[in-house]
Amino acid sequence: MGIATNLESRSQLAIELSGVCKAFGHVQANSDVDLAVPEGTIHGIVGENGAGKSTLMSILYGFYTADRGKINIKGKQVDIPDSAAAIKLGIGMVHQHFMLVPVFSVLENVMLGVEGGPILASGKLKARAELKRLASEYELAVDPDALIQDLPVGLRQRVEILKALYRGARILILDEPTGVLTPQEATRLFEILRLMCKRGETIILITHKLREIMAVTDNVTVMRGGKVVANRETAKTSPEELAELMVGRKVLLSVDKKPNQPGDVKLAVNELGVMSNAGVLGVKHASFEVRAGEILGVAGVSGNGQSELLQALAGMQPIVAGQITVHGEPITADTPTDPVKLRKLGVAHVPEDRHECGLVMDFPAEDSLILGHHYYDQFVRNHLLVRDKIHNFAELVMDNFDVRPNAPLLRSADFSGGNQQKIVLAREIDEQPEVLLIGQPTRGVDIGAIEAIHRRLIAMRDQGCAIVLVSFELDEIMSLSDRIIVMNAGRIVGEVVTAETNENELGLLMAGVG
Repeated sequence: MGIATNLESRSQLAIELSGVCKAFGHVQANSDVDLAVPEGTIHGIVGENGAGKSTLMSILYGFYTADRGKINIKGKQVDIPDSAAAIKLGIGMVHQHFMLVPVFSVLENVMLGVEGGPILASGKLKARAELKRLASEYELAVDPDALIQDLPVGLRQRVEILKALYRGARILILDEPTGVLTPQEATRLFEILRLMCKRGETIILITHKLREIMAVTDNVTVMRGGKVVANRETAKTSPEELAELMVGRKVLLSVDKKPNQPGDVKLAVNELGVMSNAGVLGVKHASFEVRAGEILGVAGVSGNGQSELLQALAGMQPIVAGQITVHGEPITADTPTDPVKLRKLGVAHVPEDRHECGLVMDFPAEDSLILGHHYYDQFVRNHLLVRDKIHNFAELVMDNFDVRPNAPLLRSADFSGGNQQKIVLAREIDEQPEVLLIGQPTRGVDIGAIEAIHRRLIAMRDQGCAIVLVSFELDEIMSLSDRIIVMNAGRIVGEVVTAETNENELGLLMAGVG
């Protein structure tokens, strides 16, 4: 008997799915899935990328229609043909990639699609009052007149939650909600979710972060291969058990590495200055070196210059002062470079935002896998792409990096977020670069894939690659890095040897103290 069924006597079921199936062509995304979620609880759903979690929630929210199966909402069988029907049933969803209009205000985004009639002014007045009430009741304070593009990521997520509540959501689905949040923002989000549950809302949390599952959920469902393989009370399980259930084997949750053997300097940065997209100095007087056979971690709270630094090192953002040296080749404001030149110097780049910079979403996976490599002799004959060679290359690389499904002709947009990340990583790591620039390597990636990615990065380090790692996951920075530089307000405020520091010291440096 599943744990949710055990709780039925204590709480009415907010959601009950029975025998839900969904296929996309030959791919069976969901197979006879049963799920029961008690009202007023936080229910976690975990599984590897491609396990069927997001597909199942997309059925519940009306993006997809199940091939067969039943959906009960608060004891009543319902049909959910589209998201409008889901919203009427009190179901809201906050997606991994936010669905907001950047140039609109908070108020305009919340109102969008439910303007309240042809006279916008009166609708705005009512919406402003309701938004103020919701923000106060759920401790979701945000300036209603602020433009989305001017808000930090944590506040944008608040807007998504307010949008759902404004439309009457009593069941809220969150898909990888902390993938773009700092630890501080994630902690605040969980406080908000607990408050929502106390007020009667039901939360479904899809995440690959088992620490978060253990910290915030009441119950957890494990999916693998499109099926439910286990239900657990969170208090009666462990990260190790959940990881094994997800992957089907024991998973190493810590990084196993030997002390590094650093070699020659591969990348040097001296008094670097980089402008941000907002037109202010995002990186100020940055200096450091990275040697062959070491991982240099870049830590800091989001928005403190790490992104601008990584983009400048990759040739995507012009520098305004100082110098970058790669294999003795100087790069300055007077002698700029670009990603193509850097790639020829043995530099590979995994960008922080795979959608914006890493993939062409409408391209098939095999074309995304050769972006930047498309002019290589192995893929070209008489100035034309050789499709069969590209296809065979893609099949091999996708198999080596466990991209699921191994379907080179499938659109990049149709892969799960974690498998999209694997495509980008596969493209860059398969090159065996001398310098690897990598931003947020495991954002939205499941526990089994995280283990594999971490192992590959350590193996690359041990083979002599110089790696610059930017991650907002402090435990990831500490697990992988040999040395760590900390950025605050665009400056490097400290450099530490990982084996000689701790989270408390790094946290103080990140806050600009010390």
